[in-house]
Amino acid sequence: MTTQFRAITVSFVAGVCILLFKFAAYALSGSAALLSDALESIINVVASAFAMWSVHVSLTPPDENHPYGHGKIEYFSVLFEGALILLAAAGIVATSVPKVLHPQPLPKLDVAMAISAFASLLNLAVGLYLIRVGKRTATMTLTADGKHLITDVYTTAGVIAGLIVVRVTGYFWIDGAIACVLALHISRTGYDLVRQSIRGLMDEKDAGLVEELYAILADIRRPEWLSVHNVRAWRSGRSIHVDMHLVLPRKLSFEEAQINTHLIESEIRKRIPHVSDILVRTELCDERDCHVCPFGGCDIAGK
Repeated sequence: MTTQFRAITVSFVAGVCILLFKFAAYALSGSAALLSDALESIINVVASAFAMWSVHVSLTPPDENHPYGHGKIEYFSVLFEGALILLAAAGIVATSVPKVLHPQPLPKLDVAMAISAFASLLNLAVGLYLIRVGKRTATMTLTADGKHLITDVYTTAGVIAGLIVVRVTGYFWIDGAIACVLALHISRTGYDLVRQSIRGLMDEKDAGLVEELYAILADIRRPEWLSVHNVRAWRSGRSIHVDMHLVLPRKLSFEEAQINTHLIESEIRKRIPHVSDILVRTELCDERDCHVCPFGGCDIAGK
């Protein structure tokens, strides 16, 4: 079992346990805020199940039909999780508004809050674990799932704080109001995940990665590199694909050109993990490059 699959399995099993605890808290109290918290936990479990499948697929080696690998499945996983969060937010609002308009007493609220707090601590532990593994293995699905769980922890803390106010004041309409605020909060998380997945699916430019590539090229630049341009990079899950254009003097032999392209490839792979493909397109110089060329006496320079 891979590290990534083990982590997402832990997330799924823990998610089921946390879900049971949160629904038990809701069943005891009838609180709309605790129900909204439990509904979000359903999203965690469903998302973890989908993530288990997506991590398995993303680690499948490239094949004839998928020559660039299967890494983009992770973006679909993140999109799915974000869409579920937005759906849960809409459901929370639908169930909470009547609680604001027609508030009802909340029995056994102290016990319910204690159960919810315990479930939140489990969420915190699992979330931090997933983020750590996700960053170490460059698995976006795990990182996104972990951040979602951490958001869930903050959400539960806010719910419990609000219910303490309800417990002290006896204003039961606050319960439904808390749930509505919670819905707005998690909808922001859902939007961010959807936006992140769309960026990946549309191969949006990763400015930070491109800057890192230019820094590497500047560090290892050789005099015969007249120009390096059109440097591009895109991610497919954790795999990175790079391509660029390299202008070389006409005097260089084919073998010398290969030595330069191999240098670029080896240095990039050494300094940036998970680079899958590097395409360096070599181009011959023309008269526009003469002013930076260290070689003289060629036919182009004499024109």
